[in-house]
Amino acid sequence: MAKINITVCMGSSCFARGNQQNLTFIEAFVKAHNLDCDIDIAGTRCENKCAKGPNVIINGTEYNGVNEETLEEILMKEINNER
Repeated sequence: MAKINITVCMGSSCFARGNQQNLTFIEAFVKAHNLDCDIDIAGTRCENKCAKGPNVIINGTEYNGVNEETLEEILMKEINNER
């Protein structure tokens, strides 16, 4: 499986609007699915797309307005695409 790269916006707007919880969810998802070696998680400073936030980038694709429900769908899709 190719590495999946996840970048979570840690700018104050995205962080306050849900990326704090989204990051916790992503970390728990990775652990629950034993994907520690297959996924790299990084934070980024504000990307000036606050109005669309919270924002997460997965393998170069930007996802806006994400929450735990949409993240689970996105992560499952990305994992299945890489297998």
